[in-house]
Amino acid sequence: MEVHPDLEHIAFLIGRWEGAGVGGYPTIESFNFGQEIEFTHNGKPFLAYTSRTWLLDEAGGKVRPLATETGFWRAQPERQLEVVLAHPTGVVEIYVGEVVFHKIELRTDVVARTQTAKEYTAGHRLYGLVNGNLMWAYDMAAVGHPLTSHMSGELKKVG
Repeated sequence: MEVHPDLEHIAFLIGRWEGAGVGGYPTIESFNFGQEIEFTHNGKPFLAYTSRTWLLDEAGGKVRPLATETGFWRAQPERQLEVVLAHPTGVVEIYVGEVVFHKIELRTDVVARTQTAKEYTAGHRLYGLVNGNLMWAYDMAAVGHPLTSHMSGELKKVG
């Protein structure tokens, strides 16, 4: 299926990516995680997105599932981007940002959470294609802390 012309500037994301990264936050201990991300399309001007992470032990073995998120990356004119994400923890985010070559920078425009979700107020994400790998970093503002580095990873395209 042909990629919608509006997706040209983010078409490099399409496919399945796997890799690992590191995480931490002032309220938790640092950790290593594995990750799988998939970007798919159906010919319309958006990408469907799913990310799954799991805790890794010191030997790199899977310990238990961590975060899951799913949503849509919506291409906009002039290399602008809107991203809508939902989390099973009761949080929904809308990010806005832009694409410059193979670098994507996103900031939350709206964060909504259920009554039982932990406090989370803002996010900032960077994605970039570096030597064929998808590198990313995520800062979050949560549980009384301002935007602080939370997770980063490096993924290789598979399949």
